[in-house]
Amino acid sequence: MNETALIEAILYLENEPLEEASLARISGLPKDAVARALEELTDHYAREGCGVELTRLNGGVMFTPRKEYWDVLKDRYGRKNEARLSRAAMETLSIIAYSQPITRSEIEAIRGVSTDSMIRLLIEKNFIHEVGRKDVPGKPVQFGTTKEFLKQFHLSSIADLPKLDESEAERFSWE
Repeated sequence: MNETALIEAILYLENEPLEEASLARISGLPKDAVARALEELTDHYAREGCGVELTRLNGGVMFTPRKEYWDVLKDRYGRKNEARLSRAAMETLSIIAYSQPITRSEIEAIRGVSTDSMIRLLIEKNFIHEVGRKDVPGKPVQFGTTKEFLKQFHLSSIADLPKLDESEAERFSWE
């Protein structure tokens, strides 16, 4: 049996990122064989002319359309929750992404307006979630981004967010 083809078939059938340990368990292959297969698949799909690529996403791997094709296809094949976000929602999401973990009052201090409806919307779309509570009086909820956020914006991790220059970074400070 071709181990690489088996891993490729599993990734094709899954719609969520899978960690190497999960791929090993599902396939019955040792972890080193899974790692080799993933290297081969990455090389194979990195070739010019392929419409998909093997993407590392938050510790897992999955097939995604190549970025240059996704821009053309996302209107038809994007998920329902990928509908365009309003400018206020994008601003709130940006603040959370760059400043996480962050509380509602800290977001409001940056935006200067109430964020209740924006936070509810972003939670409904599964772009943000509660990540804990801040160790201050009242123990306010802290928010952070989700795997769905990373998937939607084609990021492997938060570290892949565009870097901010000094003036942009000041906008994300509430202190």
